[in-house]
Amino acid sequence: MSDVFTRITEELIAGNLKEVPEMCRRAAEDGVPAQEILDKSLFPGMEVVGQRMKTGEMFIPEVLRSAKAMQAGLEVLKDRLVDAGGSSHLGVVVLGTVQGDMHDIGKNLVGMLMEGAGFKVVDLGVDIKPEQFVAAVSEHDAALVGMSALLTTTMPKMEETVKALAEAGLRGRVKVMAGGAPVTPKFVEQIGADGYGADAGGAVDTAKQLLGAA
Repeated sequence: MSDVFTRITEELIAGNLKEVPEMCRRAAEDGVPAQEILDKSLFPGMEVVGQRMKTGEMFIPEVLRSAKAMQAGLEVLKDRLVDAGGSSHLGVVVLGTVQGDMHDIGKNLVGMLMEGAGFKVVDLGVDIKPEQFVAAVSEHDAALVGMSALLTTTMPKMEETVKALAEAGLRGRVKVMAGGAPVTPKFVEQIGADGYGADAGGAVDTAKQLLGAA
């Protein structure tokens, strides 16, 4: 059975959009539990992808392809996971690019890698107001908020979001991360957030640490 998991992992790392969902389907039809396929092939594969991105062995187009292959595999397994009582996950993460900023490539990549690592991701999109982050945390019982900004002019919205979470009485139960090209660890500390993601792989590692899943 481990051979099946190894092959799926290898095809995922290679970004094989056709083989990954097909192999997941065959494994599930052969009686392999969907959660086992996730835990022993898809999640480990995306962990390798994330590490290779951090070390420069894989680049964004390759990472995106692997992430899409992961999503295709998840799509095949989705109904079986629901029938089995749902997929376990590391926690709910709310992601969004802050108000006034329309950039989303980095955020999307973070979301894909977080899903690949086992988080349940709620992606709010771009131009997200502080109150929208607050509403999403309440609605989805999120454990983590991830904010992105590419413009220095929109970075103050990150601090406003942290304050809005505190005013709503949610700050004690949710961790907050921030990232994007102009964002620095010092800025993250200044606005009262909990973690910084220098890149997508680093963001996943930080998220795991903040939620005690590292």
